[in-house]
Amino acid sequence: METTNVQNRLMSLQSNLLNFAYMLTSNRDDAYDLLQDTTLKVLDNQDKYVENTNFKGWVFTIMRNIFINNYRRASRSATIIDQTEDYYHLNLSQDSGFETPEGSYGASEITAAIDEFPEKYRVPFSMHVAGYKYNEIADEMGLPLGTVKSRIFFARQELQKRFSDYR
Repeated sequence: METTNVQNRLMSLQSNLLNFAYMLTSNRDDAYDLLQDTTLKVLDNQDKYVENTNFKGWVFTIMRNIFINNYRRASRSATIIDQTEDYYHLNLSQDSGFETPEGSYGASEITAAIDEFPEKYRVPFSMHVAGYKYNEIADEMGLPLGTVKSRIFFARQELQKRFSDYR
C-alpha cells in the first residue's frame, strides 16, 4: 500500500483509536501512550498490510495486541518470587497497612458499614471476607450459588458507594 495512503487513513482513525485506547486503559496518559505505540507499529509494519482487507480492523487489532502484551509484561514484572533460604521474605510479619490511627479508624468505619447491611447481605459478605468459598457459603446458608455471588456483589457495590470519596 502507498505510504501516504496508509498515513492518511491512519490519521483519520486517530480519534477512534484514542477512544478505544481510553476504554482499554481507563487512564488518559496511558491511552495516549498506547495510541502512540500503535501509530508507530502501524507505520513500521505498513508493508505487511494486505490490500482489500479491513484497514480499521487491522489497526484496532494491533492496538489491542499491544495493550495485552503490555498488561502481561506488567503482570510478570509485578510478581515477586522469594528465593531466599527458608522463604525469609514470605515469612516476615506483614504490616497491617495502617500507618496512622486514622487508617484504623477507616477500617472501623468499614466494619460498621458492613454491620448495617441487612442480614441476607451481611452474612455471605462477612463469610467471603473471612475466606469461605462461594460454594461453601451457599451450602452453609442453603442458598443457590448464584444468589450468594449476587449478594456478595451487591454488598461490595454498596461499600464502594458509601466510601467512594474516602481515600
